[in-house]
Amino acid sequence: MKSYTSEKIRNVALLGHGGCGKTTFAEAALLTSGAISKAGKVESGNTVSDYDKMEIERGSSINTSIIPVEWKGTKINFIDTPGDFDFVGEVTAALRACEAAMIVVDAGSGIQVGTEMAWKACEKYGVPRFFVINKRDKDEFDFDKTLGELQDMFGPSVAPLALPINADIDDDLKEAIASTDEELLDKYFEEGDLTEDEIKTGLANGIASGDIVPVLQSIFQLGQGVDDILDAVDACVPNPMMHAPYKTEDGEKAPAKDEPLSSFVFKTIIDPFVGKISIIKVVSGKLEAASEVYNANSEKPEKVGKVFYLRGKEQIDTPAAETGDIAAVAKLQFTQSGDTLCDKANVVKFAPIPYPQATYFIAVEAADKNDEDKMGTGLNRLHEEDPSFVVERNVETHQTLLGGQGDKQLGIIQTKLKDRFGVTVNVIPQKIAYRETIKGNSDVEGKHKKQSGGAGQFGDVFIKFSPSDQDFEFAEEIFGGSVPKNYIPAVEKGLQECMEKGPLAGCKVQGVKAVLYDGKYHPVDSNEVSFKIAASLAFKKGIVEANPCLLEPIMKLEILVPDDFMGDVMGDMNKRRGSILGMEPQADGQKLIAEAPQAELFDYALGLRAMTQGRGSFTMEFTRYEEVPRNLAEEIIAKHAAEEENK
Repeated sequence: MKSYTSEKIRNVALLGHGGCGKTTFAEAALLTSGAISKAGKVESGNTVSDYDKMEIERGSSINTSIIPVEWKGTKINFIDTPGDFDFVGEVTAALRACEAAMIVVDAGSGIQVGTEMAWKACEKYGVPRFFVINKRDKDEFDFDKTLGELQDMFGPSVAPLALPINADIDDDLKEAIASTDEELLDKYFEEGDLTEDEIKTGLANGIASGDIVPVLQSIFQLGQGVDDILDAVDACVPNPMMHAPYKTEDGEKAPAKDEPLSSFVFKTIIDPFVGKISIIKVVSGKLEAASEVYNANSEKPEKVGKVFYLRGKEQIDTPAAETGDIAAVAKLQFTQSGDTLCDKANVVKFAPIPYPQATYFIAVEAADKNDEDKMGTGLNRLHEEDPSFVVERNVETHQTLLGGQGDKQLGIIQTKLKDRFGVTVNVIPQKIAYRETIKGNSDVEGKHKKQSGGAGQFGDVFIKFSPSDQDFEFAEEIFGGSVPKNYIPAVEKGLQECMEKGPLAGCKVQGVKAVLYDGKYHPVDSNEVSFKIAASLAFKKGIVEANPCLLEPIMKLEILVPDDFMGDVMGDMNKRRGSILGMEPQADGQKLIAEAPQAELFDYALGLRAMTQGRGSFTMEFTRYEEVPRNLAEEIIAKHAAEEENK
């Protein structure tokens, strides 16, 4: 594959609902352009784009694939993305690297949830877009009806575009194109027409600004209309030099050919044979083979060996990737997705890719305890490939948590862990990091006395316990030296150590004030250890006598819900022991502000998706601890006691 100048490159993300035909289009485009001699089929597992073992087994995309197509002197990098909601992180990364998105619509199904999600993603990240209605051979296909639905939902910027693009296009579209430029508009009103070049230029400007969202149609499976779509992409999609300035750590960076290298990694592939492959968008300068670049994130140099284009899993070597192009480099040592690679003398650091927050978590453990380290290593490597899932180690529950967008994504992570790293994991019940506190006061003595020949141990303390608005508060009111000053820090340390494990369910204790007000010591047998032990005895007795209770974490949620599903979502929140704190109107529904116990929210990501047909979304964060209802607390305490007996 030859090298192309920036003006002759197009980067287009393929978006849409699962099964709408994105991968089939990529295959048809490769066939139409002559890159392959026979088109594969998704159901046969032999497409260029879906080459991963699990994609072949599932019959759907789970990874982003780069499909470069050479067409009439232009290189079009199609970025094929998954349609399943669990893999929205792949879409987010792809949109960072492209100048436009092609939203594919199934002619028979019309607007689906994935269509809406694709539009919202483009809106959120300011990506120009156009629609292609696929499968027009379906009996239920009605172009005008589907067009009307698109216009009703997405606004008047949505306009039909007849192919091929020439001076005979619809007058309404001509006027819309003319409106993108004042000189063009004046000419159109004076002469009543535009040239073919003016139409293409105006259309490209209109798409770039978002003022025009063309609607095309095709039958990818039969290869009909694919050449017209490639012509339209060539003529109308903004080239990389038209991309808006990219956000950087300290400002913006516009694409520029005659400047030093600046680029970013938007996708990482962990290949079992090649190792790590970094897929890179070049923003300025050139990415050259056999060169050294600087990683602005890790602040370390990286040696670039070969530079190559990816077409599915095929690697096509190139001496350099020009500004605006998408290329790949293998075996970079310090580089991860989102990192900036640039010239060391001209450091720039692009803003990170805004991956979605993980909202669905499961707890896992290695089926073989000897594989714990391998599990950790494997998960960290897989996180490089998919930064939208996270690995967390809960220091209180001692569980490893996997977080992502849904059960499909986390299921695939588990399968990859087994296939690539030979580690089988079991999903186990997720534990809550409960806390314990006191609601009353107590006044107790803690006395430690041990005599076994020679020097003994002796410590005696009197401590008052009461509730506090701090995690732990310690004070001393010793008079007359009943406890020597040098032993008081040992008393405080003994109490602090006991705060790690409460008497009810072995949970961390918080909200306690302890006042040391009296005690006794022995001039020979007393020491720091003795007073630490005495303090711990006082703690265990004092907490039990101060009306202890169990606390649970309460989470704050911001839930985006279309109006049609408000009743179901609000009713479900009540069932989860939650409460609605407020509502804020949104352009396409409401934002609910709610609070609920974490224990009731483990499956909320799946539940909300089911209730809203995939249209709802939420974010969640810890807000505070509250007392667990008595009946639930008794169950938790009894379960802990049973576990302790079985140890």
